[in-house]
Order: sequence, then structure tokens, then C-alpha cells
Amino acid sequence: METGAIQRFFVMAGCDGRMKSRDYYTEFALQIPRDTVILTAGCAKYKYNKLELGDIGGIPRVLDAGQCNDSYSLAVIALKLKGLFGLEDINDLPISYNIAWYEQKAVIVLLALLHLGVKNIHLGPTLPAFLSPHVTQVLIDNLGIGGITNVEEDMALFLGA
Repeated sequence: METGAIQRFFVMAGCDGRMKSRDYYTEFALQIPRDTVILTAGCAKYKYNKLELGDIGGIPRVLDAGQCNDSYSLAVIALKLKGLFGLEDINDLPISYNIAWYEQKAVIVLLALLHLGVKNIHLGPTLPAFLSPHVTQVLIDNLGIGGITNVEEDMALFLGA
């Protein structure tokens, strides 16, 4: 499937485990609009990289940076896009962040994004257990960190519906 131009990006990175019952990110990838590219790093991609998601003008809809450890590449892409679009703030990019949280390695994705000043990142299926209630509240209040609910509600939230 090919459409005209890229309108939006989703960063879907991190780790989501291998249990078949954890299908949130597979369903999410299937419902993302066809003019949207998924930027990914980490094992969560194994939930959706086998899907026939097509391309946009010859660019695959799933661009894989590698493992969680390679999430720096996603940060570089975001910074390049910021410059390309002539934006002052990385948060003005048409990028939504829906990060899979399953194990400690996924924290590198979160830390890289926080270091860049990215706000409104969503983590799922739950927020990391090592965060104290106070630290969690600071992240929510100051950076807009949030959890995920279900695909339909989250898609509406991310797409502004």
C-alpha cells in the first residue's frame, strides 16, 4: 500500500515481552493511519514488524533502529526532523511516543527522550514499578508522562480526536 506523503510519526519502542496475550502494540500498529511512519527500536517491534503495513512514497512505514540500546538513532532522527521542519522545540514535531515498558532495558529509550526534552510520552502496559509515587507525580506534572489504556482510547488521544 502506498499513499502520498508522511503526515505523522509514532515512536513505538521498548520491550513488550513475548507472551501472545500482550497484543496492544500489534493492534495499535494496525490502527495507525496509513500516512504515518512507525519509528522503532527494541523488541516491541516483533509484535508488528511482520505485519503488512506498506509504505509511504516508497518509504517503509516501519523504520527500525535496532535494539533499545540503539534508541539514540531515533533521537537523531527526531532532531533531524526538527531541523528539517525549522522548529524550535522537539515537542512541535508531528511525533507521538507510545513506549512499551516490560524490562529495564527499555528505560534507555525513556531516558534518551527525556534528555531531549520530549514531553507527553506514554508508557505501557504500566508505568515502571521502580518509580516512587513522588517521582511519578513529578514526571506526570512536569513532562506529561502517561500510561496507556486501550488501543481505541489511546489512538483518539494521540491523534487528537
